[in-house]
Amino acid sequence: MDIFTVIYFIAIFTEMAIRAPISRQQRKTPKSNRRVTTQEKILLGLLFLAMFFIPIFYAATSWLDFANYSLSNWAGWLGVAILAGALLVFWRAHADLGLNWSPTLEIREKHELITNGIYGVIRHPMYASQWLWVIAQPLLLQNWIAGWSNLFVFILFYVLRVRAEEKLMLEQFGDQYRSYMEKVGAVFPRF
Repeated sequence: MDIFTVIYFIAIFTEMAIRAPISRQQRKTPKSNRRVTTQEKILLGLLFLAMFFIPIFYAATSWLDFANYSLSNWAGWLGVAILAGALLVFWRAHADLGLNWSPTLEIREKHELITNGIYGVIRHPMYASQWLWVIAQPLLLQNWIAGWSNLFVFILFYVLRVRAEEKLMLEQFGDQYRSYMEKVGAVFPRF
């Protein structure tokens, strides 16, 4: 494994470490509205496959070597910088959201609309983090399959998930969320 592949996996485990304590706690909190569809389960599974299992397969075997390409070292280090930004946004989003976070579309009994911290700048920092990740991945994993598969799956996930999530938030928080949408950009700050 080259240095960029090692850094990629360090980042994966860093994300898991950031999410683990919140994930354990959130499972214990009662939900008042849960909208987990088969489509969402399939898309989440495909994301996990493209972000974790295909890269492991790429790193641990030579079976995907036919799809390798080579970039300059500066491209790999650019990928490291972008990935570091993704982790920073991911960590800040979890820190600000706390137990209001969920891996699926659901509302907790004491769910709050978070509009401060990073959520005061962008409404969907978790997705912003993932956008950065899918840009960094092909710079780090220089393979047409392991590097790019996450981008294609995430585009589909993003298009379908954000629409459903916004609808759920509008139903739950009404005009408060509508006003928030007008002031704060989705994945890019509004200037």
